[in-house]
Amino acid sequence: MAPVKLGLVGIGKIARDQHLPSLSRSDDFDLVAAASRNAGVEGVANFTSTGEMLEAMPDIAAVSLCMPPQARHQVAAEALAMGKHVMLEKPPGATLSEVEHLAGLAASHGVSLFASWHSREAPGVGPARDWLKGQRILKVTVTWKEDVRHWHPGQDWIFEAGGLGVFDPGINALSIVTKILPFPIWLNEAGLTFPQNRQAPIAADLGFAGPNGETVKAEFDFRQTGPQTWDIVVETDGGTLTLSMGGAKLAIDGEDRPLPPEAEYDGLYARFAALIAAGDSEVDLSPLHHVADAFLLGRREFTEAFHFDPPAGS
Repeated sequence: MAPVKLGLVGIGKIARDQHLPSLSRSDDFDLVAAASRNAGVEGVANFTSTGEMLEAMPDIAAVSLCMPPQARHQVAAEALAMGKHVMLEKPPGATLSEVEHLAGLAASHGVSLFASWHSREAPGVGPARDWLKGQRILKVTVTWKEDVRHWHPGQDWIFEAGGLGVFDPGINALSIVTKILPFPIWLNEAGLTFPQNRQAPIAADLGFAGPNGETVKAEFDFRQTGPQTWDIVVETDGGTLTLSMGGAKLAIDGEDRPLPPEAEYDGLYARFAALIAAGDSEVDLSPLHHVADAFLLGRREFTEAFHFDPPAGS
């Protein structure tokens, strides 16, 4: 089949770091245009809005949306209504109901909607899921700590309402946990730490329960400097499984298992192409459900104000 003509929307850090390199390697998609208010992509047609792009280039069959989640629903709805397939960066939206609305639009217009979770494509996730199928799981411990200044330099949107704060990376951990565990979990306790000057948390401590007494504890923090920590440890009656480096490394009882190189976004675009070819959609909202539950149930405390740059006069 000929490559699907694709437009990329939102040319920021994640688009440049991940989407553009993967699209350059893809045989399934032909990147023909980009839409962004403040940036462009060399070698393709560039526009300042998605509507302008799709009106000027009606042969675009699919769009991949990389802008912050607060702005994504309107753009996705417009593209779906025009009969375009849509891939959503994670998290798929600012609310559950808006993503559910998009799923309905995709179905009614006969196009594919893909709510992507890039961390599920980490090389250790599939093997971890397969190994855990034969084990009785007792306890899961998640430690996800990174430096927001490094990964989101100056991106104030992440601490605005709908930006999710520390749940922007934390939802990656939840996407892995919900993929590898062979049973559902539900939140039963949460503590959220908000900077005094921000609308989204900078740290979170979560507790979940499983159907047979299993426990899941998760600690997220956006203030870690130095080495970053993205670890999931699963204790079972048959040994201990450890996913580290965000799922790029897998060990059983301390022994590393061989894995292929990391290629998360290559996997996402291959999956998007398969969905389009099959006429299907994939909209798993379980990680976002857990984040929403944390905001509903979480005890809130406040810490010192957070600034990307030191305040004037400090």
